[in-house]
Amino acid sequence: MAEAGSEVDGCDNHSPTASISSGENTVWADVSPLLIAACKDLQDGELIHGENFSLFAAMSALEIMDPKMDSGVDNGRYYSVDEAIENGAAPVPISFDKTIDVQCTIDIMDHLLSCEATWHKGHSLAQTIFSCIYLLRLDRTLAHPLLHSYCRIIRSTCNAVISVVSDARTHEEEDLFTMAYGLTLTGDGDDKCLSLLNAIEETLSRQLRACKAPSSKRRVLEDIEPLQNNLALEEGLCKALLCRLRFRKHFYHVLISMRRPQGRGLELARKHISSCLLELERIRKSWEFLRDKVFGDNIEDRTTASGRQPIGFDPNLNLRLSAPTPPRSIKTLSWIKAIEYFEKLLNDLDIICSFSMDPLVENILWFVVQFQKSQPDLVARSHLQLLLIQDAKLYGRDSIFAVICRAAALPEVTKDHDIQKDEVVMQLGGLLINLLKIVCTNIAWQRRKLGKILHDWRVIHMQLEFTFKKVLAEMSSFPSEENVCMRLAKHILIWVEEQTYWIASRFLILGFELELYSPSEYCMVYWYLYVILIKLAEKIHLKVVAANDISKRKGKKKRDSSMELRQKDYQIPPTDSLLQCHICLAEGLTMMLASLRNERKVFQCLGPFNTEDERFSQHFELLQKAWLPEYTTYFTFREYTSRASFSTLIMYNRFKDAQRIAKELKDSFENDPEKMDELKRIEQVAEHNSIALNLICRVGVIDPSLKVSFEFSHHPYFAVAVVKRS
Repeated sequence: MAEAGSEVDGCDNHSPTASISSGENTVWADVSPLLIAACKDLQDGELIHGENFSLFAAMSALEIMDPKMDSGVDNGRYYSVDEAIENGAAPVPISFDKTIDVQCTIDIMDHLLSCEATWHKGHSLAQTIFSCIYLLRLDRTLAHPLLHSYCRIIRSTCNAVISVVSDARTHEEEDLFTMAYGLTLTGDGDDKCLSLLNAIEETLSRQLRACKAPSSKRRVLEDIEPLQNNLALEEGLCKALLCRLRFRKHFYHVLISMRRPQGRGLELARKHISSCLLELERIRKSWEFLRDKVFGDNIEDRTTASGRQPIGFDPNLNLRLSAPTPPRSIKTLSWIKAIEYFEKLLNDLDIICSFSMDPLVENILWFVVQFQKSQPDLVARSHLQLLLIQDAKLYGRDSIFAVICRAAALPEVTKDHDIQKDEVVMQLGGLLINLLKIVCTNIAWQRRKLGKILHDWRVIHMQLEFTFKKVLAEMSSFPSEENVCMRLAKHILIWVEEQTYWIASRFLILGFELELYSPSEYCMVYWYLYVILIKLAEKIHLKVVAANDISKRKGKKKRDSSMELRQKDYQIPPTDSLLQCHICLAEGLTMMLASLRNERKVFQCLGPFNTEDERFSQHFELLQKAWLPEYTTYFTFREYTSRASFSTLIMYNRFKDAQRIAKELKDSFENDPEKMDELKRIEQVAEHNSIALNLICRVGVIDPSLKVSFEFSHHPYFAVAVVKRS
């Protein structure tokens, strides 16, 4: 671009071939000779740009002629679907030889499965499933009922998956997932896709029975036309097609059943999931029959069971549809990897379907956290979120205020209290809904969102305090109503604080899973986690005490004995004891790391860029802004850890405390396999760290040959000390 007048006129060697108005005093001009001359004079690292072409404009510009960046560059053989069809890229029938036609159809089915798994992993629909020309022109396949029924069920499945992810709003993680790029995802007759598939399945089943029938019965079945002409391949090809069609049918049923309101279709979905897994295993076994002798056993990077390239696909055909964004180069998942992906997806969906739909927030959060450990993909997490929140209600049936009252250990009658109509209380309900949605996202997205909502939970606590004071003042002339409202306010405020500290602990824990902390920062992180868990335990204890007060009042009415009441007071819930195990491990690791820093001068923040104080601020900035906990600063951390030593640590071994509590809890969780696994992990961490602690003290803290490192071999966020001698 150049300014009209002096600069354009000054270019003697050339004149613009065309001038297009592009703003005040500006025209387009051919600057190629000028750029060539400038390139000869430029040294390495130098740049040249016009006054009206800033760095921002340069970064926002599109690179042309680069296949990875320019969607308009010639990347394929065909410019359009029609041109591809005219050149025979997707023939119908695929072959006039029926045997070859069936084999090629199976290849198309297998490649579509690989494309579908690749799409689920985050690539665009246009460059994966809809790289199939048969899908882009579905009407052409009407003359091929087998291929037509399969393509139609694939399209309906895509539409169902996009609907789930869009409704759950988790597609923000992968913004390309729900983009259809103007492709046709619905059409006339899609509602009959299952009946069409069932008809094809029935025909194939008859053909399979006919080829397996003994010779004495074949005369009766002679009117059934075989699938293809080679009778030696008939049974194997029929079985290969049937398992692929049945998998499609059952998978579509899974998606539809799981969308039924209030979890009514979960049991039916589990039956279809079992059928899907069975058919996937049969699809896997069909490889032995279908594999091509030319390719042998090498199918690790192949997208079909036979190993052949499928007919009717062009991954570059839809590149121009993604013009608003640079087309990403993709590698389609192999056929084996696609099967493994769907097996994991179905197992994740089965876990969701087996969930008891517990009404307690505490148990829901525990379930979601355990579910996230298997690293479920976007589709499974979207289904989980839609199960939890439907029409702004828990499971589509329980009002959020009733859920809050239950979580705050309030009597059932309080769920109908008029205070639920208060604006601030409704905002609290919105925060809880948002929290349940956030914990269903991937852990990176989840941690970022949890850090942001901490401030919202602190603010809502202050607003609730003000609201409850105002309501209580208005009810001062009605003592009975005042008592109910006072109790409700006390319970809800305690629960809000408990939930806030749970969010803070989850925020810190996810940092370990995302590997955001270096070993030199473990000490401060475990210390902060210890402080947060202590506060969380305090709030849970206050909630238990408040709940016991209610039970005492009921007990007096029923004339319970004072001895029974005392026994109830001293019963610590098993979940609280499990939290105490985590507190012991966090404190033990804090003191062990602090002792190593103080006495061996290791695991210290001595980098050239950020001081330890700056790193503390960077890691805990969001917690500090929310005052979680109050008066917790870097200087508090330094004061707590500066006097730590192994002589003190060996006397007050918190690892042994964690081990002891974990053993005592086994009877309480014998029917809960997930919590039993957690107790086992806690015991392993505690035992290994106790051994490491004793070894360091026995060999000698200052022994230079002693090397100590930390690894997460037994627990996702509680490290184990590994002691070696060099």
